[in-house]
Amino acid sequence: MRAHFAPIEVTLRNGRGVTLREARESDGEAFAAAWRQLSEESRYTRFMSPVREASARMIERATHPDAGRELQLVAVARGAGGEDIVGGARYAAAAGSKDCEFAVTVVDAWQGAGLARALLEALMRTARERGFERMEGYILGSNAPMLGLARKLGFEAVPSPDGPAVRLLRRDLRTR
Repeated sequence: MRAHFAPIEVTLRNGRGVTLREARESDGEAFAAAWRQLSEESRYTRFMSPVREASARMIERATHPDAGRELQLVAVARGAGGEDIVGGARYAAAAGSKDCEFAVTVVDAWQGAGLARALLEALMRTARERGFERMEGYILGSNAPMLGLARKLGFEAVPSPDGPAVRLLRRDLRTR
């Protein structure tokens, strides 16, 4: 049985507070609302293609991860109507693999305050605790902020099978 992810309270560089927690089945509408806050550029940077809207399948996958091989974290802030999702991070692994692939998304109004770092650090720590040995992610070569963050967190760039426009970043989780 996998360990539960205990929510984490985080204060960002700009003084705003968020709670990092696992996504819930009831988060579907909040995911859709967060999606609407992403600029076209942010969506392209995350999905490496011009995705216009979050499909029902995407929301279903985010709110119902496979507990044995996936984790979906969200960053929530208190809003007028309750909790607003302002960022998310996930890892996914093939069945039986010790390697997992990560992705991070932060809504535009919350970028640049350290939220992506908090999400990725929590994701790495949890993946390590759950027995994963290596984490990797595909990042556009033009995504300088994410490439810089990954370097600071110990990820190394290796040749990507997708060509020079995409960077494949890898990190051994067995080392701190």
